[in-house]
Amino acid sequence: MSHRIVTTTSTTTTTTTSSDGCLDFSYCRSFQGLLKIAQVVTLMIAFLCVHCSSIWTDYDAFRYFEVVTLWFFFTFLIFFLIYMLRLQTRLPCIYWALVEFFHYILGTILIFIASIIVAVKSFTLSSIVAGSVFGFIATFLFVISLLTSNKVICGSQQTSIGV
Repeated sequence: MSHRIVTTTSTTTTTTTSSDGCLDFSYCRSFQGLLKIAQVVTLMIAFLCVHCSSIWTDYDAFRYFEVVTLWFFFTFLIFFLIYMLRLQTRLPCIYWALVEFFHYILGTILIFIASIIVAVKSFTLSSIVAGSVFGFIATFLFVISLLTSNKVICGSQQTSIGV
C-alpha cells in the first residue's frame, strides 16, 4: 500500500496604504474630493460677497441668496468631512451616493435660482455681481458633480446574458 503526502503552502501579502488611520487623504486628491473643495470655496466666496455688501437694494432677495448658499456650504462641507473621515463605511444603513445626488439636484436648482435673482437685483453693485457670478460658478460645479456621479445614474449593469 502506497501513501501519498501532499503539502501545500500559502503566501499572505499585506500592503499598507497612506490612508490608514481615521483620515482618508486620498479622497482630498481625488477628482470628487477636489470638486467638493471647489464647491465649498465658491459657495463661501459667493456668500461673503453678498453678505459684506454695504448697500442692499432688495433685502428679501439677498437674504434668500445668503440662506441658500450658506445651507449648501455647510451641507457639502459635512459631506466632505464624512468622506474624509470614512464615516460612510461606518454607517452603511444610509445610501450616501443617493443622498448626495439628491442634494446636488436640489442645490443646482436653488443656487441657480438665487444667482439669477441676485444678478437681476444687483443694480451694478460690484460685490453683489461678484456674488452672483460665484453662485453661477457653484451651479456649474454642481452640474459637473451630477454628471460624474455615475454610481447613482447608471448603477451596475449586466454586460452578458447567462445561458
